Parts: sequence; structure tokens; C-alpha cells
Amino acid sequence: MMNRMILCAGAVAAVALGIAEAGAQTPLRVAGNFSQNNKQVDVERAFFESLGTEAGVDLAVNYNPMDVVGVKAPDALRMLRGGSFDVMSVQIGMASRDDPFFEGVDLIGVSTDMDALRKAVDAYREAFDERLEEKFNAKVMTLWPFGPQVFYCNSPIETLDDLKGLKVRSFTPSMSAMLEHFGATPVTLQFSEVYPALQRGVVSCGVTSPTSGNTGNWPEVTSHFLPLSVSGSVQGHFINLDTWNGFTPEQQTALQTEFKALEDQLWDLAVSSNEDAVACNTGAESCANHKKFDMTLVEIQPDDQARVKEAAETVVLPIWRDTCNAVDPQCSATWNETVGKAAGLTIE
Repeated sequence: MMNRMILCAGAVAAVALGIAEAGAQTPLRVAGNFSQNNKQVDVERAFFESLGTEAGVDLAVNYNPMDVVGVKAPDALRMLRGGSFDVMSVQIGMASRDDPFFEGVDLIGVSTDMDALRKAVDAYREAFDERLEEKFNAKVMTLWPFGPQVFYCNSPIETLDDLKGLKVRSFTPSMSAMLEHFGATPVTLQFSEVYPALQRGVVSCGVTSPTSGNTGNWPEVTSHFLPLSVSGSVQGHFINLDTWNGFTPEQQTALQTEFKALEDQLWDLAVSSNEDAVACNTGAESCANHKKFDMTLVEIQPDDQARVKEAAETVVLPIWRDTCNAVDPQCSATWNETVGKAAGLTIE
């Protein structure tokens, strides 16, 4: 009788455990974008709040912008590899200091409009994902841009020549190389650090998208707006590979479908919001969906566009080639077969 009772108790416990496991939520710790980028954060927050329901996966999501939880942009890949978070929104240019291969998705001066950038991103995606899995135990879920990266300055500027002698916020190694080429001194700052740096005169100019600069209130501490695009500031949502492998194949497919929708939404935001943000930064009557400021709009000089392209070919690509090939001898060859073909460029 005693043995039977023990067996029955064990069976009940096993069934209870099975029920508990079947009904257990999967925790998902998410570090999102910087809180100052409120349009992107609003999209992210809504996405993660509904992700479990939309994908049919029982998730317990804990979402916070990265600055709220004290995450520094350059540390993101290492934190993701170490399992500090399950999903992270990663500023690739900042994080690429851990592996220059990743910066190849958005080298300064290579893809300066959104259509060209999307072709480059799609071409590099598979190689990027393989590298991310190998080096940082993580998987690509989205790749998307903030939008054209342009110049906000707190002193008069008319052409690229006026950057000479100025300290300018940079956030990627290739951007720093281009700024130095034009005689500026690059100062590496993550987004949340730029407003006070501009306010205190630590830097004279900052580079970001029209939308991000507007929502981050950069026009409060700058006076001249030069909408000359030098890149797209590609971001990504990456998931820790151990977390990913904990989902069933069916769950993975459902989650990928939802993240693809998020990626498309963020691409659309980067394209659609740009024109209005430019109008609002410069006080135009057409301003509708951003804060209205009164910056001086600087006309883009055709020579400056040509100079950005020339600097990309003669300065940015050779420096990146040497840096990346030192880590992986096949780096530039992989780039040539992917981004290079999409952009019509070849690294010799």
C-alpha cells in the first residue's frame, strides 16, 4: 500500500510538473533603443508588448530602452553573447568595434540613400548573420536604418570645407575616418551623450538622422542643418542563440514572421518621416508630425556629394579593408561579393 501511495504521489507530481512546464511563460529580457528616439521606441514597445499574442508564443517580455537599464551602445554584442539580455536593439556602428566585419553593412559614403542602403543590407544579411552566430552567439532578427545621417552644427556651415577644425560627433570608425579626411576632429559619442555635448560646446556638430535629431531636441542646441547624407545608421534586433534555440521550429517561424513585420515598419518610418523632420527642423510651414524649430537650412552643394563618394572610395574602404582583413583575411572578398556588388563598388 505504501509503495502504491508513493507511486501515485510521484505520478501526480510528474503530471503537475508537466502541466506547469507546458504552461510556463518564456521570459524575454529586451534592451531596446535609446529613449530619446521616441518614435522608434514607441514602435518597439508596442511590438514587444504584443509579440507573444501575435506569434502565438507564451512570452513574459520585460522591455526597457537601453539607457534606462544602463546599457552602453558599444557593449551590446558582448552583453548579448553573455546572456545579459535575450534580445537587444544594437547600434551596429558603435558595436562593430568588437568586430569590424559588421560595419561593412553600412560603411560611410557607400549607400547614402535608402533604396541603395536596403539593397546593401539585404545583400550582406546572410554573411552578417553567420558571423554574428559564430562570434557572438546571437541571431539577426531585424536590420533597419534610422535614416539619412546628416549634420547638425552650432556654428555656421555651408560646405564640407567648414568642418575643418571642428569637433564633430561620430559613432562609427568609418565615419571618423571620413571626418578626419575633411579636417574635422571626430568625437565618438553614443546618442544619449550628444545633446549635452553640443550644449556645452564639447562638439560643434553632430551626425544623426533628421528624425532622431528632432526627437532628441538637437535643434535646441544647434543652429545650422546640412541635410547631406553620408550613411543610414543601420541598427539591428538580435536574439541570444541559446534563447532562440529554446523555441520550437514552429515558434521560431512565427517569431521570424513578426520580426520581419517590425523590420518593414522601421524601414517605412526611416523613409516616410525624413521629409517632415527636415521641414520641422528648419521651421517650414509643411511641418506636421515633428517638433518645429527654426534651424538654418544649408543647401547641399553638388561638389560635396561627389566628395563624400570620393572619400568613401579612397579613404573609408581601404582603411576598413585593412582593419577587417587583419581579423578575417576573407573579409573584403565577402564584402565585394555582397555589398560591393549591390553598390557597384570593389575593394581592391
